[in-house]
Amino acid sequence: MSRPSRYITELIGTFFLVLTIGCTVILGGAGVIPPLAVGVMLMAMVFAGGHVSGAHYNPAVTLGVWLRGKHEAADVVPYWICQIAGASLAALVVKYFAAGAPVAPIAPRIGPALLAEFLFTFALVYVVLNVATARGTANNSFYGLAIGMTVTGGAFAVGGISGGAFNPAVAVGISIMGISPWSNLWVYLVANLLGAAVAAGVFKVSAPNE
Repeated sequence: MSRPSRYITELIGTFFLVLTIGCTVILGGAGVIPPLAVGVMLMAMVFAGGHVSGAHYNPAVTLGVWLRGKHEAADVVPYWICQIAGASLAALVVKYFAAGAPVAPIAPRIGPALLAEFLFTFALVYVVLNVATARGTANNSFYGLAIGMTVTGGAFAVGGISGGAFNPAVAVGISIMGISPWSNLWVYLVANLLGAAVAAGVFKVSAPNE
């Protein structure tokens, strides 16, 4: 696929992922709805865009896939720009939808939040590398479900600890929406990118033939 089509796909997919997060968290209430809705939307967008861009929708995933050797270095920064742009646009739409709605920023403890974001970003990228880039699972029909459900599981497991971003673009989006304070953005950037890098390293060690 052409570069413009890949970049547009990344922007669209990240837009709808963050739009779903914002609408369900701010307007849709608590409980099981946000994690399920986010996982389903991510799954749908992965299936929709996987054949075009790889359907990363996440700077950490792009980093992991690049370190694994399945993404062009020249596309890393453009992917990041499109992902963050999509997240930012979605956040602005949510703010328009939710004008006047109260938003209580999360206040996670830094240590647990760092560890939670690291662990589940590692899990997400590890799953992506195994179901979407490995020869042993090539042309499978379940990769979108596996990726979406990893995010759902992580959100249920540690959403109350860190907010359950597992994605620097999502972290930017929830900061714009006021769900997370800007002062905590570094937590997601550090933990998510480090988790992705470690996942890529573990994949290379555990699957040397790949």
